[in-house]
Amino acid sequence: MKFISSLKYILHSAFYGVVIAIALILLFPHLRDTTFSGIELFNPPAPIIQPLSYAKAVQNAGPAVVNIYSEEIQTSQGYGRKSSRSISLGSGVIMDSAGYILTNYHVVQNANSIIVLLQTGQSLSAELIGFDIFTDLAVLKVNAINLPVIPQREGLISRAGDVVLAIGNPLNLGQTITQGIISATGRTGGGLSITSYLEFLQMDAAINDGNSGGALINTNGELVGINSRKFIDDKHNIQGIFFAVPYKLAHKVMQKIIATGTVTRGWLGVSTNSSRAGGKGIVIDTVESNSPAQKAGLQIGDAIYQIDDETITSVAQALDLVAETPPGDTLVFKIFRRNKLLEVSIMIEEKVVD
Repeated sequence: MKFISSLKYILHSAFYGVVIAIALILLFPHLRDTTFSGIELFNPPAPIIQPLSYAKAVQNAGPAVVNIYSEEIQTSQGYGRKSSRSISLGSGVIMDSAGYILTNYHVVQNANSIIVLLQTGQSLSAELIGFDIFTDLAVLKVNAINLPVIPQREGLISRAGDVVLAIGNPLNLGQTITQGIISATGRTGGGLSITSYLEFLQMDAAINDGNSGGALINTNGELVGINSRKFIDDKHNIQGIFFAVPYKLAHKVMQKIIATGTVTRGWLGVSTNSSRAGGKGIVIDTVESNSPAQKAGLQIGDAIYQIDDETITSVAQALDLVAETPPGDTLVFKIFRRNKLLEVSIMIEEKVVD
């Protein structure tokens, strides 16, 4: 008897379940397309692995990278004095909402007019606020509001091996992204700059004509540097080696130009690429003629181990100390010369470009 009662209960429950299922399907037709297999309960489908992409970084930084067209009007010196126009192509980076844009100086050098083209298609006339020949940087200003600003992080440190993306307008093709890694940091010499104060980032993200002044960003979309130039050997062959001005230096130069219209640096007149054993001090490789260093008696082979009260542990540290010293101020250098300790006071001068 109990068995018959239980069976009736089960059959009634099943009947009501079927009725409810039919009602649900009639009320919600889309349920008809839903399939389910008990096998899926124990063998769920493998998750879809998203492909590696830097689209988010480009989305964050791309709108702040602009195209720059600078026009130069040249007048011939011959009979009739005909005028001709030449237009240079480059890129720039919007650094703040007030309209300040960083680019390379060679992009706008000798320009009679400068046009900035935003990624929205808006065209703006730009004013040259100032430039720095040593870093090949220039600051432009446009009058506009609600401009996209490139993400920046104070204290950002770049390392060899970091993935980077170069954004610019190569060959006037429109905004283009190239990808690579930072190959080395602190690159100097080799004709890269007219001063040893500048330390480039070296990378293999391609830089072509029109990329100059554009943004080098990391995979978060943060500004790593300002794209500057490509390495060309003595036979004018491009070697796939490219350089950018580090963000920290570029930002410092920009602030000085905005404040005073120019950048003034202290000059010592030595070059050095080597440090003493143990990292205490740097060794002088050359001394420039008629420089503050020569006037004070510094010699090739001297090891500078202290400037004023600061112990010297790297070339970059020493050169930066000198560069940040106002011309006319005096620094006290402590040096080793043939195992003798010497103290030399040197009045820092301003580096003048011929």
